[in-house]
Amino acid sequence: MDTQTLLLIFLILLLIINIVITLRKVKPDINQEKVRDSLIKFDASLEKMERSINAAFAQHRSEANHTAKDQREELLQSLHSFKEGFDKNTHNLNQLIAEKFNTFSKQQTHINRDTEQRIKEIKETVEKQLKEIRKDNTYQLKEMRKTVDEKLQKTLQERLTQSFETVGKQLQSVQEGLGEMKHLAQDVGGLKKVLSNVKMRGSIGEVQLSMLLEQILAPDQYQANVQTKPGSQTTVEFAIKLPGRGEEKATVWLPIDAKFPKDIYEKLQDAYEEGDSNLVQKARKELDNTLRKMAKEIHDKYLNPPNTTDFGIMFLPFEGIYAEVVKKATLLESLQRDYKIIVTGPTTLAAILNSLQIGFKTLAIQQRSSEVWNILGAVKHEFEKFGGMMQKAQKNIRTGLNQLDDVMGVRTRAIQRKLNTVTSLEEQQAEEILQLDHPHEVTDEA
Repeated sequence: MDTQTLLLIFLILLLIINIVITLRKVKPDINQEKVRDSLIKFDASLEKMERSINAAFAQHRSEANHTAKDQREELLQSLHSFKEGFDKNTHNLNQLIAEKFNTFSKQQTHINRDTEQRIKEIKETVEKQLKEIRKDNTYQLKEMRKTVDEKLQKTLQERLTQSFETVGKQLQSVQEGLGEMKHLAQDVGGLKKVLSNVKMRGSIGEVQLSMLLEQILAPDQYQANVQTKPGSQTTVEFAIKLPGRGEEKATVWLPIDAKFPKDIYEKLQDAYEEGDSNLVQKARKELDNTLRKMAKEIHDKYLNPPNTTDFGIMFLPFEGIYAEVVKKATLLESLQRDYKIIVTGPTTLAAILNSLQIGFKTLAIQQRSSEVWNILGAVKHEFEKFGGMMQKAQKNIRTGLNQLDDVMGVRTRAIQRKLNTVTSLEEQQAEEILQLDHPHEVTDEA
């Protein structure tokens, strides 16, 4: 709808509003005829106006159709132009894309060609370097193998030489050892002969007992071949001196006798090797009886309280025999109870002797404690005298120091005051007048 149509509709609305207002303002007594005429006129006006409006509408519709047609044609033309432009742009874009794609394809082909060429060159370079590395490694491995072979050959030769030398030395040592074994076999044979002699066998135990006593005790603490029973001709091999009690302090002897039941012990060892329990029991019983006889012999011959202790010591010179005795504790108890005999081996006897030595030292300290106390009293007296003498000497030293201070202080200052008026001479002139020697000359004369 255009502006004219809107204006016409607006006028019609104003006219209708005017008529309505006029009708409301008309008085009730107005003539109906006038009203009718007015309405007829108004109706005619409305018809005229309606025709005008219809004509205006028709014209407006015709113009609107024409305008719409023009607009459609213009739109179609615009769309056609847009389509042609779009088709042209699309065609240009497709051409541009095709050109770009062709260019990209060419570039990609060129890049692929360059890449393949570079890869080929890199591959050739790597293969060449690997070949050189392989060649160098092969050479180095050959050199290393050569060096290792040389060192191994040298080391092997040295080791073989050393081994042959060692084997030669060992063979020589074996030969020497065989010679020593021969001598040892001869010595063992001689020892066996010695041990088969009862008297020589006892001498071995006596020698070993003597060595133990010499190592542990002082010479004045034991004695050999002691006659423990007055009037008897039998003497014990060794006896330890023990201090007696009472005012007389007579010596009390502790008898020690060495025993070596070799034959019985060998029978027992043979029975152990055979594994026959009956033989073991038989040999064991024979060893027990032999030890009882030996203990009784020591008791009867050497024990004589109070000249001796009420017990004695049986010394077995080898630990093996002593170990067999210790296995049966009842035997040791029986020997101690019945015969007052203590059975010892080398180790146990050494322990007993060490204990006795400690007891001797303790006893000596107790006996000399009064003497030590007297010495300490004398030292105390002399120390008190020494303290008095030191006080006197200190007093004299202080007096001398005071006199020295008086001489060095008061007298020296008085002499200096008197000499202040005298003019000092040079050192050389003073030495010539006083006839003083130089320090180095005095030193030379000294």
